[in-house]
Amino acid sequence: MGTVVDDAASEEFHAFFERHYAELARLAHLLTGEADAADDLAADALLALWHRWDRVRASEHPAAYARGVVANLARTRIRGAVRERRRVALFWAQREERTENPDVAGVVDVQGALRRLPFRKRACVVLRHAFDLSEKDTALALGVSVGTVKSQTSKGMAELQRLLGTRDAPREVHAAMARTGSAGGRDR
Repeated sequence: MGTVVDDAASEEFHAFFERHYAELARLAHLLTGEADAADDLAADALLALWHRWDRVRASEHPAAYARGVVANLARTRIRGAVRERRRVALFWAQREERTENPDVAGVVDVQGALRRLPFRKRACVVLRHAFDLSEKDTALALGVSVGTVKSQTSKGMAELQRLLGTRDAPREVHAAMARTGSAGGRDR
């Protein structure tokens, strides 16, 4: 039988889960580019938050803390994928796949360009432009300074402009990320 405090904490966590799960899954999807992994990463992040719920709920910005956990899990997943690709490359000759006259939607272009950005730039661009977070909230989520968010977002957007071949990258990024759906990995 749980105590009143345990029941209150459980109810608080349940409300937090309901309020933020879709956002966290969407963040995971945009950071990793893997719709299938988004739900798993969001669930893993929320499980980690539950284990530290007393500390998380006492924090000034629990949602920023949660975004930081998702960002760290996504970074770990990406690093693991890179290591795996390197191992596979040892056994199989890599060949470049090219498609003649591709008819690729803007969403696919933007997501592909985002995947080419280094993780911190990608995270800053996604949090600032897809989630409309302030520089301060982005800094809190990533555990970096506001100055780092400003410079990484600026450099990331410049790189996206170069990769997409357009000066209108901010609008395209905003529009493409909005099309990924508000529930992240759930809109499949």
